[in-house]
Amino acid sequence: MQHRLPLIFILLTVTLDAIGIGLIFPVMPDLIRNVTHGDLSQAAIWGGILSTSFAVMQFLFGPVIGSLSDRYGRRPILLISLLIMGLDYLVLAVAPTIWLLLAGRIVAGIAAATYSTATAFIADITPPEQRGARFGLIGACFGVGFVLGPLIGGLLSTVSLHAPFFAAAALAFANLALGTFVLPETVTDETRRPFALSRANPLGALRAVARLPGLRRVLATFLILGIAMNVYPAIWAYFGQARFGWDSRMVGISLAIYGVSFAVGQALLVGPMIRRFGEHRAAHYGMWVDITTLAALGLVTSGTAALIITPITALGGAVTPALQALASRAAPADAQGELQGVLASLNAIAMITAPLVMTSIFSAFTAPTAPVYAPGAPFLLASALMVAALAIHLTGRTKT
Repeated sequence: MQHRLPLIFILLTVTLDAIGIGLIFPVMPDLIRNVTHGDLSQAAIWGGILSTSFAVMQFLFGPVIGSLSDRYGRRPILLISLLIMGLDYLVLAVAPTIWLLLAGRIVAGIAAATYSTATAFIADITPPEQRGARFGLIGACFGVGFVLGPLIGGLLSTVSLHAPFFAAAALAFANLALGTFVLPETVTDETRRPFALSRANPLGALRAVARLPGLRRVLATFLILGIAMNVYPAIWAYFGQARFGWDSRMVGISLAIYGVSFAVGQALLVGPMIRRFGEHRAAHYGMWVDITTLAALGLVTSGTAALIITPITALGGAVTPALQALASRAAPADAQGELQGVLASLNAIAMITAPLVMTSIFSAFTAPTAPVYAPGAPFLLASALMVAALAIHLTGRTKT
């Protein structure tokens, strides 16, 4: 009971964070064109640079932020992060050049500690056997925010290209004010750990965490899963147009269906699955769902069929929280922040790798010179990657 209000704050933080990210999606192409005075193709290149810079900063600084939260506590890291994010959105709102936009995205990538630190906070206040379900709630909140953000951003863009950024800043500052009053500190003197730069850099943190019993296979599975599942944001819009002739409106509707399905699955299915089957088997069954749905999307030729398959993907949503719970069980109490920082770095690697790989595969199989016209080829590759992830997961079975 004593943790209910802080838990609500954490879930709200993740939701607002996702809304803040999604708010700016609809206006970024036009904003980039305005500051670069270029065309849409040039804006797409700069958009890729901005996204990649954000992911690279998350990779480099995720373990640093996680280790800092192990040393100084979750509360100051979360609150400082919200403050920096709010200020960063204000800078992005008035940025007159592409270089200031780039600097803003770099700072945002460094300060994007809300997700990993929030997950560490959840691990602090939750018994090990309940963590999978709680991690699922975080995923659900992120899914809800990711659906609402672009919708709100699209509406605000009719007012001004800068309005979504001001709205995102207002959300960050409002949540900062709430957190100041309701967020307790969960790191105690018994679990506090000295900050060590050798463990805070991505490679050092990965080596330290991977030495913990049972974690190496979990981390490998988590990375492959991230690369495979990032196929959706990497090529979905291009795939929908090439395979089904969808326009941007239909792509948006399909993404909303995916986001809502994901959020519902995380909120309502993950907890019961983990309670019924345990973390290992919940991840196992979820991977089979991912393998099947990815393969189906790779082969489907009907847009209606693709929309029917999309909600089924929610059943695979148990994989990530189940793996997070397995990893959290293996890490000691004084390394939960470091662990979540490592997971954030692995996710950043996936966010960097997947677009490069998946768009290249898509291009190779949709070009006029392609030996076979197969817009779904990236999904087939993702399905094969999930087979590899499942094989690794099964070799490291542990009791849950």
